[in-house]
This record gives sequence, C-alpha cells and structure tokens, in this order.
Amino acid sequence: MHDASQLSTPKSSAPELDASRPNAPGLDAPFSLTPEQCRRARLARDARFDGRFFIGVVTTGIYCRPICPVTPPHEENVRYFGSAIAAAAAGFRPCLRCRPDSAPHSPPWRGTHTTLSRALALIDAGSLQRGSVASLCQRLGIGERYLRQLFQRHLGVSPKTYALYRQCLFAKQLLHDTALPITDIAYASGFTSLRRFNDAFQRQLHLTPSALRRRRADPQAPLTLTLTYRPPYHWARLRHFHALHRLAGLEWIDDDSFGRTFRLGEVTGHFTARHLPERHAFSVSLALSDLSVLDTVVRCLRRLLDLDADTQTIEGHLAAALPGLALTPGLRLPGVWDLFEAGVRAVLGQQISIAAAVRLQQQLVDQLGEQDAAGRRRFPTPAAIAASDLAFLKLPGARRETLRRFATAYRDGELGDDPASWQRLKGIGPWTAKVAAFRGLSDPDIWLDGDVGLRRALAHQPQPQPQPLDPACAAPWRSYLTLQLWDTVI
Repeated sequence: MHDASQLSTPKSSAPELDASRPNAPGLDAPFSLTPEQCRRARLARDARFDGRFFIGVVTTGIYCRPICPVTPPHEENVRYFGSAIAAAAAGFRPCLRCRPDSAPHSPPWRGTHTTLSRALALIDAGSLQRGSVASLCQRLGIGERYLRQLFQRHLGVSPKTYALYRQCLFAKQLLHDTALPITDIAYASGFTSLRRFNDAFQRQLHLTPSALRRRRADPQAPLTLTLTYRPPYHWARLRHFHALHRLAGLEWIDDDSFGRTFRLGEVTGHFTARHLPERHAFSVSLALSDLSVLDTVVRCLRRLLDLDADTQTIEGHLAAALPGLALTPGLRLPGVWDLFEAGVRAVLGQQISIAAAVRLQQQLVDQLGEQDAAGRRRFPTPAAIAASDLAFLKLPGARRETLRRFATAYRDGELGDDPASWQRLKGIGPWTAKVAAFRGLSDPDIWLDGDVGLRRALAHQPQPQPQPLDPACAAPWRSYLTLQLWDTVI
C-alpha cells in the first residue's frame, strides 16, 4: 500500500468490529456486519459493500475501502471499522489509491436514530462552522452532554471532531479531483484561514494538503468532481423519468448525462453529471458563482441523483415484506433541486397528465426564469412568481391563486421545510405535499396514495398475489415501492 515507515503504530481507542460484538459501536443494527462478512466482501472487492465498512491495516497505518485495488493484506493485520471517521480516530490515515473519502456516503452508523440523523444533517449543512455546539443542541431540543454521549456511542468522536473531519475529507476530495488552488479549497471547505486549514488537515488525516497536490493548480480549469454510489444503479430508468419531465433551457439530458441550472441563496451555477457505470460513479462538471457553498452544492447533487441509497438493502426489505412483487434492481429517487421547485411543479401537476404539467412548467420557466449569459434559464424565484398575475398560464383561476399564495408564503418565510404543514394553504392537499417531499427532499418513505400512475400499476399487478399489497409493509422505504410500481407503467 504505502510506506509504513512514515507512520507510527495506530492507536486503538476508536470503535471497530469485533467478532464477539457484532453490533459494536460504529455499526448500528440493522446494518451491522460481522468480521467474517467483511472479510469475504473485501477479498471479493464487492462494490455493493463500498461505504458500509472500512479496513484498517496495522502494518501500514492506512485505512481503505473494500474495493481497494491493492493486494489484500493478511487477515491478522486487518481491523474493520463501521465508518471512516472511526478508522481515522484510531490513528489510521486514508489510502491514496482507493480514497476512502470518496466512498458512497451512506454511513451505516446513522442507523435509524432520529436525533443522531438530524444532528448529522445539521452539521453537514455547516451548523458548527457558523455556530456552537450549544446552539446546535438548542435546535435539536437536547442537552450538550446527551449529544456528546450520542456521538461517542455511535461514532467514537465528539460532534466538533466529526464536523472538522468532514470538512477535511471534503477538502481532500477537492485536492484529488480539482485543480483549484489550495487557498480556494480551504475557503470552499469552510475554513476561515489557510493556517487553520493546514493544521486541521494534518491533525485529522495525518497528511498535508501540499503532499496531495501533485499537479500545478490551473485557475482556468473546469471544476470536475467524481461522486460515487453503491451499485446497482438503474441509470436508464432515472434518465427516462428526467427526460419525461425535462424543462428546456433549465435542464439538459442525453444518453449518459443529465444537467441543469440552479440557485442556492444568492449563488447561481449549473452542472452536468455524466454516468460512469464502470466506476460506479458520476463525473460532475460544475460552475459556481461563489465557491463558499460548494460543499452544500455537492450534498444537493448527491441527493438529486440519489447516490446514497443502499438499493440492495432496500430491495431486500421490499422482497421480504411484499413477496410476489417483481422488483427492478437499482431504481433511484428522481430529485429536483430544492423544495420550492418541487412544490411549484406539484401544484402545476395537480389532476393533469405529465405532458400537460410539463407544458405549464415550461411556460413558467420561459416567462419568469432568469436567463444567464449563455442563454440558460434558472427556475423562477418565489418573489418572481408572487409578483406575477400568472395570466400566461392556461389554468383555472383558483389554481393560479394557489400557486401565488404558495410563492408568497415561501418568499415571506411563512412555510417550513415540512411539506405536510403546507396543507394549511388553500389549494394544497396531501398529494401535492407528498409529491413535494418525494422530489424536493428525496424522502424515502412517501406513499403517493391517489396517484393515477400508482392506481394503474396496482391494477396491472399479476393475480393472484400471495397476499394483498399493503404499502405499510414497505416502510421506511415506501418511496422505492412507488418507484417499483411506476416502473411497470411509466
């Protein structure tokens, strides 16, 4: 792997897998793996386990992904970890060949713990870069001591250490994948000074940024990142869905790529994601008006392409819960950029066909979407829709007013990020709220009861079934049941 003489022997204070403790800290049920399962997966280099565990090699001090291309080390020299941060906390540094920082971001140690999941999501969004642990706990409604215990039990590190480690891993990805100057990478990763960035990077990853930067930075080079996933990934079906809903000028698509424009606060940009099936990844070319939001943009892209889903686990659950249901491997949730756009698309799609809804959405983009220098359009802002009488939309007056009420409430900050609460607005019912959560949040547990496509799919199911199809049995992955049924009719 790498020269072991450069490293001291790793310490062993972080949680690792132990044969006597199959659900050791760092691996929450039901995603825990035994050391024997990990051994077989690493020797087979099975990409389906990529991101589900990490391998520390005590003779080199390196930790790797199970798909690492190097000669597999002897089992007595291997330690298994449920997360990359647990391996790093034990003193291992990331492999420069397989780059564990780029493994699929579907960490098993999140488990189903709601508070931990919320805390991780807020930290990933930068809450500890801009605020304190105390303010984070206030948002979560818990005490600081309990939060620290939660992180220590599941990750083996403190919330601050997790936040700093995540920043460093993102910076490492930029050092590998882009030609951005190191100063820009520090800024894009959330560090306020180059000195603090260098110090944190060396302490967290046992590496220096300059050691990874093997090529001269070219500020004119396009920003391109590699975003990985765990197979299977049914790109053809996701592409088909996006092609049916494509808005010209705002989105573009061909046989192996999908792209669009976007806005994040005051920052604008566009991307093209090209599928690389042989690498289980997408190569994403990205343009941004401000690099400070790059980390947030990457997380949005991962959600939009549903790169973090463990479809093997999801489909195993569906097969066990609903025997007799024919499953298509690798279906992914078709996200849109943000929740507001998902809400607008849902309102315009009420009680009409896909083609009719797309025509209305296209008119909205053509009339109210901002145009950039290259002629591309961005989705209209809440302010633009709220200020328009929408007379150009061939809709009943009540539907236009619903759209304007929704945009006005969103502009004024009166609507939260839970679409279920939107139903207090006249004209927004359960179907609209669920569609918005399905596409704008990529909520994995949405059942679109009343959807025309689902009704058709259920009517076409082979008879007799071993048992009636009960959507409740598919929880917490009812969105993927929706996709499986749509796949038979759309």
